[in-house]
This record gives sequence, C-alpha cells and structure tokens, in this order.
Amino acid sequence: MTMEEILSFVDGLGDVLTVRPMPGDGSPEISWGDAFCYLAPDGVNPTEPQPFATVVTKDYPGDASSRLDRPDAFRVNVAAGRDTFVRWTGHAPREAGLDGEGDAGADDTVFAHPVYGTLGWLAVVNPGPRTDGAIRELLSEAHRLARARHERRAETG
Repeated sequence: MTMEEILSFVDGLGDVLTVRPMPGDGSPEISWGDAFCYLAPDGVNPTEPQPFATVVTKDYPGDASSRLDRPDAFRVNVAAGRDTFVRWTGHAPREAGLDGEGDAGADDTVFAHPVYGTLGWLAVVNPGPRTDGAIRELLSEAHRLARARHERRAETG
C-alpha cells in the first residue's frame, strides 16, 4: 500500500479532514510531508481532539526506532483504542513496557507504537500484503472511535 492509497481509504470513511503540512502554511518543518487525519464532520480542523490516524515519513526526535530514514519508508499510526490494542498485542496498553515487544522498524507488521503504544496506538511501517486488511480494519475502528467521541462531546455541549 502506498501513502496515497491509505489516505484515500481514510478519506472514504467519511467526515475526515486530512491535514498535510507543507512549507508556508505555518506548520513546523518536521511535519512537512506527513498527514494527520481528523474526524471533522463540519470540515473544520478540530482544535482539541488528536488525530485518529497519522502517516509519518521521517523519524521524529525520540522516535527513531522505525528507521524511517530509509528510502520511501513511512509509518501509519492508528489510535486503535484499548480493546483493539489488546486484541493485537495480548495486553492492555499500560500493562507492559514497549521495549522488546518486536521490531518497530519491521515492514508490513502491526506493532504497538514505539512512543504512543501506552495510549493504545498501533502502527505499521510500509504496509503491504500481510497488513493490507489489518490496516484497513484498524483505520476503520479508529474512525469509529473518533466518531463516537465526537458524538459524546456534541451531546454534552
């Protein structure tokens, strides 16, 4: 799967605003070329909630274990939620440390996000045939959870 195929799939989930920082838009330079996917039924960039998924194309400070400095490497990060995280890792996000839980640079493998795994995020570097269905399922679930949060907030004002 390419980055564009993933973002097209996410956009097809509905009510998604994908922010793609670039030079001149006021975003930090390190974020240029990456993508941040928000549930935004009104089409306006939400100021409070975090994105439900991101696609990053480079190593960030303190987050180099996926070795995204390789040519054409990228990582899909998904706010999977507790239940989905447990299903994929076998433990709750905060029950175990992330060190030693697999190679965060392995291509086409679902793993606990090397930085945000304790918050229920999963990730895949260079999704391919083994994770095509999984990444679509994970993105759909993260979208569903984001919609549920949005609806709860709307109900409580």
